[in-house]
Amino acid sequence: MKRIIISGFATLGIACFVATTGEAAELKDMLGKWKWTDYTTEVKECTTNPAGAGYCATVIDGPKNKGMEMIRSKLDKQGADLVGKIAHPATGEIYQTKLTLKNADTWTLDGCTDTGVCAKGDFVRVK
Repeated sequence: MKRIIISGFATLGIACFVATTGEAAELKDMLGKWKWTDYTTEVKECTTNPAGAGYCATVIDGPKNKGMEMIRSKLDKQGADLVGKIAHPATGEIYQTKLTLKNADTWTLDGCTDTGVCAKGDFVRVK
């Protein structure tokens, strides 16, 4: 398996998260604006997500992919984490991701694509 560590992205997260001392994650905890490297995403409740996730995570700023929807499946609770398919904000590749809530202002995402490319990193709340 090819493993790529991309600073800041677990992105979306994204199924091989390393558990931290995170808090129990709830979908509502994702609401707001989040920063990862040069990208800002906004998470809000929506009915337009094609995966029927109930939440949309849209790239609202960055060098490319503005307007891209990142959540590509329903996010299921697995212990204290959320798991599902997330699109990488820079590449658009889909990662099976585990999202861990580190604290109220930080989500750690860790995941791999179906081809074995993996990434991990943190999204930090924009204040």
